[in-house]
Amino acid sequence: MGNALRSADGGPVARVDLTGVHISELDDPTPYLEGGELLLTTGIPLVGDRESVREYVSRLASRGVVALGLGLGAGTDDVPADLEAACANAGLALLVVPVGIPFMHVSRAYWDLVGKTEQADLAASLNLQTSLTQAATRPQAVAAVIKALANAVGGWAVYLPADGSAETYWPPVERRILPQLRKETARLGLAGTHSAATFPLHGMDVIEYSIIADRRTAGFLAVCAGRRLRKADRQLMLTGCMLLAVAAQREWQLTRANSILSSTTTTLAVNGFVDAARFVAWDLIGSPLAERVQLLAIRGDNLEALSTSELADRVSDMVTDEPGSGLGESIRRSRLRAMDDGICYLILEPLTNSAGAEIVESAVKTPASHRAGRPSQFAAALSRPMPLSQLSGRVGDVRRSCALAPMGHIASGRSLLDPRAVEWVAQLAAYHRADLVGTVKSYIRHQGQWEVAARELELHRNSLRHRIGIATRLIDADLDDPDVSANLWLALRSASDGGTE
Repeated sequence: MGNALRSADGGPVARVDLTGVHISELDDPTPYLEGGELLLTTGIPLVGDRESVREYVSRLASRGVVALGLGLGAGTDDVPADLEAACANAGLALLVVPVGIPFMHVSRAYWDLVGKTEQADLAASLNLQTSLTQAATRPQAVAAVIKALANAVGGWAVYLPADGSAETYWPPVERRILPQLRKETARLGLAGTHSAATFPLHGMDVIEYSIIADRRTAGFLAVCAGRRLRKADRQLMLTGCMLLAVAAQREWQLTRANSILSSTTTTLAVNGFVDAARFVAWDLIGSPLAERVQLLAIRGDNLEALSTSELADRVSDMVTDEPGSGLGESIRRSRLRAMDDGICYLILEPLTNSAGAEIVESAVKTPASHRAGRPSQFAAALSRPMPLSQLSGRVGDVRRSCALAPMGHIASGRSLLDPRAVEWVAQLAAYHRADLVGTVKSYIRHQGQWEVAARELELHRNSLRHRIGIATRLIDADLDDPDVSANLWLALRSASDGGTE
């Protein structure tokens, strides 16, 4: 245990062999103990009088518990004298976990030691019960294992994935316990450890295990028996833990393999190797690639860590009207995704309206995230529908449009017009103290000639300079820059024509 534990009487901590480290706040945790354990508690079972403390210690000693560890700082600041006396009389070693030392540190230290000894082979040597083994081979392995465990102990069982996705539980009526079970799981903090804990829930005793696969926490198994637990039940739960770990690792491997196939197929398609992309896609989706597609490019922070479903949610947040209303669902259906130099590309089947016709307009003029006052961390560009064979020729336009699109905007990837120009026009139009739209249009039309533009606008030259200065600050761009003036001129013309190209 390193230096984390100390003896309650101030003496040295004796060296003893342990069969495990268990955490419990139950008044009677002995049904979940086999003997030889170090039991850790924050003192909740010790709030009674002297006799109740003596009976608690007696139960532990009778069960063969080797030592009791009392955590200080979570409601108990000092070792109760009644507890110290009861442990001495029962021959039960009383240890203290100092303030600030999590129980998980003690548990982790024990399992690190176990891993260096022959005890590490204990779990591997357990005989897998036939019902669980058969359950683990079925298509829905996790659901089958949970159902088999619940039926075996005559109660309920729940698997809580560590990533926060939907729980798997049996029987269905026990859905009611999920909210409180999530809270208890978060409070126990079993993530990252080969640990178990017991706690009361809705008047029943629950035992929960962490599920470790590939050195990561895959989730948590919680079991509540409808009767007193037997030794065979504990072995069954451990078997269930191992089978759930195998299922989690198998799912991760499948996800990684599909991700590689997806990236490979997408990369081949956007680089013009369409026949090769079709060949690889068979292993990924089991059907031919669509012959008409749209290309979506997204930039932003931490794109690699987002699932395709999460990406769909982010893009949907940027959409206010057609065609964007179906864009999120189109992204979710896509199996073709790849990253290249910070840009995430997705190949989508073309968006269609209710009549099944393709939607060719793809610019979103009023980002919902901006309108709601919540600037998005992502920008995107969406191409027009095109034959799959033409995809590689459009990647450059889509990439440039994505790179220039302001955060929170989905730009059209069908032209080289700077997507910021639409926002510039909106910023100029929103200024109500002067006609900045007309001023800038005249200034650009006359190629920055102050005298000519001032006469056209019937303004003094200094007033014109003042307005142009305001416009420059609003759009944060130089109107004398040819790229800026050209794009802004086209956007102003488009706005004056009712938004048509």
